[in-house]
Amino acid sequence: MNRFLKKAVLALALLVVGSGMAHARDQVKITGSSTVFPFSSYVAEELGATTKFPAPVVESTGSGGGHKLFGAGMGPNTPDIANSSRRMKDSEFEAAEKNGVVDITEAMIGYDGIAIAQNKDNEPMSITLEELAMAVAADVPVDGKIVPNPYKTWNEINPNLPARKIVFYGPPTSSGTRDAFEEMVVEKVCGKIEGYEKGYKKIRQDSAYVPAGENDNLIVQKLSKDKDSFGIFGYSFLEENADSIQAAAIGGVTPDAESVASGTYPISRSLYFYIKNAHYDAIPGLKEYVELFMSEKMIGKDGLLKSIGLIPLPDDARAKVREDVLAKKKLTLDDLKKK
Repeated sequence: MNRFLKKAVLALALLVVGSGMAHARDQVKITGSSTVFPFSSYVAEELGATTKFPAPVVESTGSGGGHKLFGAGMGPNTPDIANSSRRMKDSEFEAAEKNGVVDITEAMIGYDGIAIAQNKDNEPMSITLEELAMAVAADVPVDGKIVPNPYKTWNEINPNLPARKIVFYGPPTSSGTRDAFEEMVVEKVCGKIEGYEKGYKKIRQDSAYVPAGENDNLIVQKLSKDKDSFGIFGYSFLEENADSIQAAAIGGVTPDAESVASGTYPISRSLYFYIKNAHYDAIPGLKEYVELFMSEKMIGKDGLLKSIGLIPLPDDARAKVREDVLAKKKLTLDDLKKK
């Protein structure tokens, strides 16, 4: 009986919150990933320019920060959409449920690679995934023991690499790019080496790795001033700044649309946004924004977002995702655990 009562109370609360939102806010509110930010902003501007609805407000807070705000509860003071450069975590889903956010739809919009970029005037750089992990991990194997990372220059990792100072400007801990980088580089490599604890993915905290905030454009600016440095950010920013920066090859593969989509570039990932379905009827333009974002015009194989760096899903996958999103398919914890 208590279970049914709880559901009834929650349904009533959502109805009250929804009706209040209709009078409290007339713009869609979006937060989250700095990587998804340019794509989301493009769609927001297009909605404002081509419909009667005002352009949604899009903020770049990082994937982790976006999920925290999104899952904090219902109502006009909470976001309608969370952008994410990685999949929602189980813990974020559970926290949202506890706060009454119980009907969420997941929208995968395409692919992106994490670029390891440097100044375009530098000599091209090619490193293995293992060498990259040894440059950024907090602890590394030396003489059979796992010790705090002592490497200061690249040739200390491999004598065939240049005697160049190791320095990275990368995303902070709130970033989905940071999460994905830790998992696809540090955890993947260190998980194959004896002596590391299970699930190890710690990034060094000395001057070799500098958290540079959620504004990837600032990282690009750093690379123009510090030629020793590498920046870590989404492939779309590499494309946007191809006149001033170049990507290092990882395992002999440089990031481009084909290598990222096929997965041959080893640091490739999917991009997402998450929708509060209970906000649809309360926030003008939310439905139209989602429909526009998921349209062929935006995420299709020749869509407008491709021109600014989004790598489209295959035709069949894109059609299935669009169908699920427009049907407001409810995300479950089991769904998150399957992939």
